Amino acid sequence: MQLRRTGRVTSILLAVAVASVIAACGSSSDDSSSGSSSAASGSAAAAGGSASGTLNASGSSLQLPYQQAAIEAYKSINPNLTVNYGGGGSGKGRTDLAGQVVDYAGSDSPIKAEDLPTFKGGKVLYFPVVVGPIAIAYNLSGVDKLQLDGPTLANIFQAKITKWNDPAIAALNSGVSLPDTTIVIARRSDSSGTTDNFSQFLDKASAGAWTLGTGGTINFPADSQGGNGNGGVAQIVKQTDGAIGYVDYADAKATGLQIATVKNQAGQYIEPSSEGATAGRPRNCSNTRRSSR
Repeated sequence: MQLRRTGRVTSILLAVAVASVIAACGSSSDDSSSGSSSAASGSAAAAGGSASGTLNASGSSLQLPYQQAAIEAYKSINPNLTVNYGGGGSGKGRTDLAGQVVDYAGSDSPIKAEDLPTFKGGKVLYFPVVVGPIAIAYNLSGVDKLQLDGPTLANIFQAKITKWNDPAIAALNSGVSLPDTTIVIARRSDSSGTTDNFSQFLDKASAGAWTLGTGGTINFPADSQGGNGNGGVAQIVKQTDGAIGYVDYADAKATGLQIATVKNQAGQYIEPSSEGATAGRPRNCSNTRRSSR
């Protein structure tokens, strides 16, 4: 869904459900633009086919497939309108929007209140458009099924657990032969809403074990490997024996990665799915509409 004000396409927001355990959402957008002369004609789309010009956007890599599909569908009835969505991560989207580099942006987490005054040209509007699960993807030879919980994940991603046959992991996987393989942490190298939501999950679900804080960027252990976008993290996991990473469900499935089940608040081990994301109810979301300057 997009917001319009005085004919300008203004906003996109992404809602993310994390491994069926918690949900958080957010987005950024602005009434300002970077010189898109066509935005005023965007409202003509409802009449069918009369929109023209160019809209530029950047942001969340998790919602990139949705953006591409939506743009293609929109262009089928508005062939004279060009829409460019560059991805680059939620942090880039918010930064580009703040500087009026883009007409709208995609983000998996909301703008911090202290950052709102830095956004030029108008008020920020929020709209939810997509719900997508985050998967815990892993690459471990001989292990086709893996169960993990919040405290164990927190200690893995802090490098307090460094071997796959660690007793804490073994206790959750009775009957599974876990190798003495070093764990390789795969994480985002860019400012990411996926990182923000995953770190919030660890903060809430680890019973105090998670100590690295929350946000779009986290100071993960120095020997962790960073990938650009969800696709970059998925490739690290795929190419590295012993790797584990947090990846949006669509990229994990498209890359053919093994996905761990994660213990939820009810004590059940759940694998993310489209059905679970659809049934989940995002929290901490708001649609915000404020008048223009």
